[in-house]
Amino acid sequence: MTATTGPVCIGASTAATAASGTGYPSFSSYVRARGPVLLRTARSLTANPCDAEDLLQTALAKTFAAWERIEDHRALDGYVRRALVNTRTSQWRKRKVDEFACEELPEPAGLPGTDPAEQQALHDAMWRAVMRLPDRQRAMVVLRYYEDLSEVQTAEVLGVSVGTVKSAVSRALGKLREDPELTPVR
Repeated sequence: MTATTGPVCIGASTAATAASGTGYPSFSSYVRARGPVLLRTARSLTANPCDAEDLLQTALAKTFAAWERIEDHRALDGYVRRALVNTRTSQWRKRKVDEFACEELPEPAGLPGTDPAEQQALHDAMWRAVMRLPDRQRAMVVLRYYEDLSEVQTAEVLGVSVGTVKSAVSRALGKLREDPELTPVR
């Protein structure tokens, strides 16, 4: 196998020629003419030349299957490139993540754990600080950060504009930063 012409181009061309009786006579000439350029594109998407050939072959098979639906044959390169990218993305998403057993754990052994009592004290201090906020600001902070709503969703729930939510939450966060009970946390 040479670097400029691989079995992909020859195989797809041969398949297209064999199928030319089915109404796709220009597919084989397209593959012969554009195959090397498309193979370079496929190689830029993969690290392995053999994977690039497989990727191109799959994209050309998808193109061949859609040949009669493609209205503008001047845009074939774009169609095949999109098929290359989509196929590569699908392959990447489906790949398995290998796990290897090792004798040493990758985490450092001496990491201090957080004390649950300290976490609860911090949670209680934060909640008391939120409760000291004015009602409207408190409602917006609770919806945004405790209920995890977006600014738009918070505005819809409270019947106010998104800008009102942004400014009120900004002022509320400023007050929480200034709260003396939360100063040791920072």
